[in-house]
Amino acid sequence: MGKKLFTNCHIVDVIGKTVTEGSVLVEDGVITAVGAAEAGNAEVIDLGGKYVMPGLFNCHTHICLPPDPATNYSLNDCQVTMKALKHLRQFLDTGVTFIRDVGGMNFIDIDIRNAAKKGEIVAPDMQVSGKCICMTGGHGWQMGREADGVDDCRKAAREQLRAGADWIKVMGTGGVMTEGVEPGSPQLDEDELRAAITEGHKVGAKACTHSQGMTGIKNALRAGVDSIEHGFYMDDWCFDWMKEHDVYYVPTLAAMYWIKVNGTAAGIPEFAVRKVNATFEDHLSTFRNAYKAGVKIVLGTDAGTPFNPHDKTAYEMILMTNAGMDVWDALRAGTIVAAEMCGVDKTHGSIEAGKKANLAVFAEDPTQNLETVMNCQMTVLGGDIVYQA
Repeated sequence: MGKKLFTNCHIVDVIGKTVTEGSVLVEDGVITAVGAAEAGNAEVIDLGGKYVMPGLFNCHTHICLPPDPATNYSLNDCQVTMKALKHLRQFLDTGVTFIRDVGGMNFIDIDIRNAAKKGEIVAPDMQVSGKCICMTGGHGWQMGREADGVDDCRKAAREQLRAGADWIKVMGTGGVMTEGVEPGSPQLDEDELRAAITEGHKVGAKACTHSQGMTGIKNALRAGVDSIEHGFYMDDWCFDWMKEHDVYYVPTLAAMYWIKVNGTAAGIPEFAVRKVNATFEDHLSTFRNAYKAGVKIVLGTDAGTPFNPHDKTAYEMILMTNAGMDVWDALRAGTIVAAEMCGVDKTHGSIEAGKKANLAVFAEDPTQNLETVMNCQMTVLGGDIVYQA
């Protein structure tokens, strides 16, 4: 690692909401000075006036799933692992230095995270959930841990924790990509959700819920969940609860968008397209209302759903701003607010002395031209340049 001085650049401060000229000094993977930093004996990297942001977060990924028109559950573990490693490379090549994976296969996500921590592979910093917990035949059952009743849900959560999960992922409603279930229908009930969520909380693991319909969302909120994923239908009660209990919202606008724009003509199953078309505008409306209400919103794309690739994380910011979010708030959703949700804001999410040197470099000012985030010029992970255009 050594010392590096990233100089002749513009620094995007997502906390102060300013863009300033200066340098970033890094030593042994940690930022030691920002602004007017002296090179000393550091290696100098001249960025030619480019714009440096904190490395991006994607807080709703499925690294084990390729973005095919329909999910293929017949791949063996070796094939799944090879695809996952490819997806991790795609994240790094697009400025993503931290992911939260919320539904893997056969604990491959946990094995990969462990290998990355040991330095055996180069990958974004990761938090993972192991297998999602769903009711028998519920959304995600093909790759999840089916559980029925309070005791079984408690055991399922303990199994994920034993395997090394950072988060517990529970399925509160049906979903788009599972045939025979509907987004609005509740699945695991409040007591079942609470049993799984409580097991995670007992050991410091947070819990997130796939919940699209309002009944399932409210069940999960009362059960103590830490983040709502997708959230097609929410009302003021939900927003008030989320603000009072510090619950985050990960809307995954991209997942719906790519299904809608590609449709059955691209090979996406008719049942999935039908469900997206029926809920698309309501989802956008809920996003706008949540943002207006002051709910904490975090960037996650649901990468691995149809035509929703692992190298287009930043497009979620564009969809958010198209739906009415302020550009700075979109940038913060993919950096410091995401870091707060994951509990790593002391070490990640902004460019400050003492934080890990995870950086994403872009050609233009993202606060003035958000499209530039779709063309990463350089990714720095722990002070090492892991991608350069």
